[in-house]
Amino acid sequence: MKVAVLGAGAWGTALAGHLAARHGTMLWARDAALIDLLSRTHENTRYLAGVALPRALVFETDFHKALAHAATDDALCVVATPVAGLRALCRAMPRAGVVPAHILWLCKGFEADTQCLPNQIVAAELPDHRSNGTLSGPSFAREVGNGLPVALTVASASAGLGTRTVAAFHHGAMRIYTGDDVIGVEVGGAVKNVLAIATGISDGLGLGLNARAALITRGLAEMSRLGVALRGRAETFTGLTGLGDLILTATGDLSRNRTVGVQLASGRTLDEILAALGHVAEGVRCARAVLGLAHSCGIEMPITHAVCHVLFEGVTPRDAVQALLSRDAKAE
Repeated sequence: MKVAVLGAGAWGTALAGHLAARHGTMLWARDAALIDLLSRTHENTRYLAGVALPRALVFETDFHKALAHAATDDALCVVATPVAGLRALCRAMPRAGVVPAHILWLCKGFEADTQCLPNQIVAAELPDHRSNGTLSGPSFAREVGNGLPVALTVASASAGLGTRTVAAFHHGAMRIYTGDDVIGVEVGGAVKNVLAIATGISDGLGLGLNARAALITRGLAEMSRLGVALRGRAETFTGLTGLGDLILTATGDLSRNRTVGVQLASGRTLDEILAALGHVAEGVRCARAVLGLAHSCGIEMPITHAVCHVLFEGVTPRDAVQALLSRDAKAE
């Protein structure tokens, strides 16, 4: 199978390396200096330092060539940009003269200004495209790059896209599960990043394991309420892309969103944290969108509300925690 991966950040690079072990894989980025570095060293020292990439992996800056590589019906195009870049990339495909038959996206979050999920962005920009879906689940790029075990879910209304994704990714230490609840999978992948900031704040303040467990559990309730309100299925949120991804992102030291929370608790400003991070922290980008959707749906998301207060309204982490602790008692 031919596979094109569009985007050479940490996750795109890790998955391209995994794919290249079995398939003719091309990794595209618009940054010529990065592609030159990858071609010479077969290591992405900018985003995934220390992970050796297969010699069979091909690197490309020409967008048309990358799309053409994945244009046939037996190929797959994997979009590995952040949510903020997804719309522009989809718009660029028709202008480049090639829209791949099968498109899989990896990004997690809501578009900040429109509150759209990735599937809504793709539907708006490529309205006639039918074989597409999302790949999500509890996964750190570095562990995948190092060949450690991981389980992911592909969600799509197209059975063919699911079958093709399994054929591409399900080998070595990677397990792929299939489903059709695209909304549920995407809501889980977005909201868990906001909740991971909350658990990072709790851990950074030294509030203990009891507090962390409470935040994860009540955070899962928030995630499920929003997901069901947006027409996702409740059972999705107890699976890999809901509870699984939430546990990993809220507790793992490799989590960028958790790191944001920990450093906020230490007194650093958000601008300082993001400047030093060097990677996208999707929880920061989409927190306002999550809260806006909650208000639109008429549901309560107090943990998300507290995170937004800390991120954007100057509330201190300790004051945000105290506001949560002072809420009235309720039935679970």
